[in-house]
Amino acid sequence: MIVNNKIENDENWKEEYKEQIMTPLEAVGQIKPGNRVFIGTGCSQPESLVKAMVKRSKTLSEVEIIDFLTIGSAPHASDELSKKFRINSFFIGDCVRDTIQKGLGDYTPIFLSDIPLLFSSGKLPLDVALIHVSPPNSKGRCSLGVSVDIVKSAAENASLVIAQVNPNMPFTHGDSWIHIHNIDILVPVNDSIIEVKPVEPDETTSKIGEFIAALVEDESTVEFGIGAIPQSVVKFLRNKKRLGIHTEMFTDTIIELIESGAVDGSCKTMDRGKIVASFVMGTKKLYDFIDNNPLFTLYPTEHVNDPFIISRQKKQVAINVALEVDLTGQVCADSIGTSFYSGIGGQVDFNRGAAKSADGKAIIALHSTAKKGEVSRIASVLSKGTGVVTTRGDVHYIVTEYGVAYLHGKSIQERAIALISIAHPKFRGDLLKEAMQLGFLTNDYTDLDSGFVFGNKDYHTTGVLEDGTVVNYRSMLPTDETSLKELFYTL
Repeated sequence: MIVNNKIENDENWKEEYKEQIMTPLEAVGQIKPGNRVFIGTGCSQPESLVKAMVKRSKTLSEVEIIDFLTIGSAPHASDELSKKFRINSFFIGDCVRDTIQKGLGDYTPIFLSDIPLLFSSGKLPLDVALIHVSPPNSKGRCSLGVSVDIVKSAAENASLVIAQVNPNMPFTHGDSWIHIHNIDILVPVNDSIIEVKPVEPDETTSKIGEFIAALVEDESTVEFGIGAIPQSVVKFLRNKKRLGIHTEMFTDTIIELIESGAVDGSCKTMDRGKIVASFVMGTKKLYDFIDNNPLFTLYPTEHVNDPFIISRQKKQVAINVALEVDLTGQVCADSIGTSFYSGIGGQVDFNRGAAKSADGKAIIALHSTAKKGEVSRIASVLSKGTGVVTTRGDVHYIVTEYGVAYLHGKSIQERAIALISIAHPKFRGDLLKEAMQLGFLTNDYTDLDSGFVFGNKDYHTTGVLEDGTVVNYRSMLPTDETSLKELFYTL
C-alpha cells in the first residue's frame, strides 16, 4: 500500500509470519555439505547471513558459492576455508580476486544477460539463495531494493530461499518484487546497506571522460559501465539536453545529472521518462534518493541487458572499459594475461545493443598505459593468455586520454594507424615498427622512425563560406591518409 507517496510496510509482519522467522545461525543451518549456494550481489550482499555461514563452516564441506560482483566483506573467501567454500564468480570483485587468482576459486565467463537462463534451465541448479530484501508491504511484497539483476532469477529458481529482511533496504519500483510466500526463511536484521563512495577521477581519467562526452549527443540514452572512467563522463554531460538512462548500474553521480536538468528521459523510445537499471552501487544519499522514487525502475538482467531491447532505444550510447586492446581491435576486459581480473559483465550486451541502435554508439575506453606508465595498454598483439571479450568485429569506438579511434568497418591498416594515434606518445614508434613486422602496415611507414607526429591541437579554427557552410580547419592526422587520397583522385 502507498500512503502519502510512501510505501507502508506491514508493521505486524514478524507476528504474521513468525513461523518463517529464524536467527542467522538457525537459517544457515539449513545449508548442507555439497550444496550450491547463491549469495546476493553487489551492495545487496546479505552480510549477516554470510557471516553466520562462515561460523558454521566446521559442519560444512565443498559448498559451491555462486556470486556476481561481491562487494564488502567476504569472510568465506580465505585460504583456510577453501575446502569448505569454493567460489564460482560470474564477475570477480576485489575481495575474491586473490582467492580466484590463486586457483582456490573459479570464474565463469558469461554474458550478464545469459546468467538467468543458467538458473531457470537447470544447467546450474541452485540449492540455496541467500538474498537481502525490504520488509513486506501490506500485500506481502518485499523489494529486492538495490540489486534486482540476477538475484530475482536466483530466488525464483533456488530450492531454498533465505532472506535477510532489512528496513534500511530501499523500496525500488519496476520488476523488483518478491512475495513473502516465495521466501522460505526470514531473518530480521537492521544493518546498513553496503556503500560504495564515488572516486574522484584524476586528470587522465577526466580527459577520457571529456572525449567520451563529446560523442554523446543531446537526446541520447546512456549506459554507464562499471569503473571510474564511465562515471567520469558525468560531469561533462551536465549541459546536454533531454538525455535518457538505460544502464545495468548507476552510482551517486546520477543525482547530479538529474539535478542539472540534463536527464529527463523525454526522448527515450522505451520507458520514456524513466531511469532504468538492474542494480545500484552508491552511498546512503543515493539509497535515500531512489527509495520509492517512481523516476527509477529496476528490472532483472535478462530485460535490462537484452541486446534487442537495448537496440530499440534510439541513440543508445554504451560506455564500457577495457584492460588491453590490440592493433586489430580485439578488446580484453576480464583478464590480465592468464590472471582473471573481473568479468565479461554487460560489455558485450550493451556494445551490441548500442551498435544496432538508430544513431547509437558503442564505446570502449581505457587509459593508454598501465603500471605507472611503463606498459602500453594498446599493444600490437594481446598479452599471452589474454582473452577477448569484445571481438574485432564488434568494436566501434576506442577512447584513451589521447583521443578517439573509430574502427568499425575499417581495414587492419586503418585500425592500426588509428590506434597507434591514440596510444601514449612514447610507445607509438615501437607500435609502428611492430605493426609493419606483423604485416598490419606496409613498409611505406618505415621512415617514420620516431612514430607519428601530430600538429599542435591549438591549430584549429572555424570559417564560414559565402553560402553559409561552416568549415572546421585543423592539422592533418595520420588517419586522414585515406580521405586525402580520395580527395586527390577526385580532383
